[in-house]
Amino acid sequence: MISPVLPTYARAPLSFVKGQGPWLETETGERYMDFGAGIAVTALGHANPVLIAALEDQARRLWHTSNLYEIPRQKELAAKLVDASFADTVFMTNSGTEAMECAVKMARKYFSATGQPERVRIITFEGAFHGRTLGMISASGSEKMTAGFGPMLPGFDTVPFGDMEAVIAATGDETAAIIVEPVQGEGGIRPASPEFLRALRAHCDANGLLLVMDEIQCGMGRTGKLFAHEWAGVAPDIMAVAKGIGGGFPLGACLATEEAAQGMVAGTHGSTYGGNPLACAVGCAVMDALTAPGFMEEVQTRGSQLRQGLESLAARFPDLIEGVRGIGLMMGVKCKAPNAELVGEGYAAHLLTVPAADNIVRVLPPLNITAEELAEGLGRLETALGTWQKKTGSAGA
Repeated sequence: MISPVLPTYARAPLSFVKGQGPWLETETGERYMDFGAGIAVTALGHANPVLIAALEDQARRLWHTSNLYEIPRQKELAAKLVDASFADTVFMTNSGTEAMECAVKMARKYFSATGQPERVRIITFEGAFHGRTLGMISASGSEKMTAGFGPMLPGFDTVPFGDMEAVIAATGDETAAIIVEPVQGEGGIRPASPEFLRALRAHCDANGLLLVMDEIQCGMGRTGKLFAHEWAGVAPDIMAVAKGIGGGFPLGACLATEEAAQGMVAGTHGSTYGGNPLACAVGCAVMDALTAPGFMEEVQTRGSQLRQGLESLAARFPDLIEGVRGIGLMMGVKCKAPNAELVGEGYAAHLLTVPAADNIVRVLPPLNITAEELAEGLGRLETALGTWQKKTGSAGA
């Protein structure tokens, strides 16, 4: 008999009833260090008092009116995002995949509005993940996500990640835009090189294309800068963010320059819940925290600590770990045996991590984790590796 909850998830046999900072607690009182952050969502930890206060204050005032009317907190959050980014304007959504749908519509609408309606094709990259709507699985082209859901939406040309020659070859008279994740998350914590991102920007400029960046997972401070593309010194025309922007409350946003957004006039796009007062109140509090003086510098410091700790473990367990990659507090451990086994041993050590493609285990602690908490989590990962080593019979270092 089918479960009342549609069985589309391969869930771990764990259930949590409360959390505090980087910790989650089961009904029986067992505490787990959360190095997954709800897949890079709880950027400021669980039960953050500042976010709770923002949500409680707004909840007592007003929950929902719809976008038929002005929403002051939405305007406030949009202004904070504009002030802190390349963008001139923002469309609020409930999720990352909705923000990406808006980005694709905006890119195509731009060319329609500027007298080039034939330019509808969009270049995407192998290993990408932009969400699970029909449009976004069409964009990624992954057989794992598309099988059984055909026909896919046309208009996407997928090329190898990081291959500039392939991008150039795929560009034609109908090409409108390029979509790239500065760091692929689900694809296995694969950072695009700064040189590649700069080459994409130059290619778009030379060919009149729009550059769209998906920073749903790698944005909002995850890499040690507010947005990951800042490391390359370039900016997109359109960008999707979500996950960490709400600190755990469902929220996403599509940011754009005035030029790129010129086709999105009244009636071209909308959302019932997007930008509601509750979500935007929390989003404002998150933005205030992330843009506070010294916050990003602290993320970079903790990121260095995390990388050093993971590389030390890789050196100690060379038969289990092939290498470490990532930026800031978005790190991946490349396993030699199935990554699910290390995730499972983490559960036994009361540590939560997240698997990804390319046999990667993602390590995504909250951005405000302390040095002591990070050391505690690394110690639990060491315990998990030690147990795994004994089970596999590998020698270690």
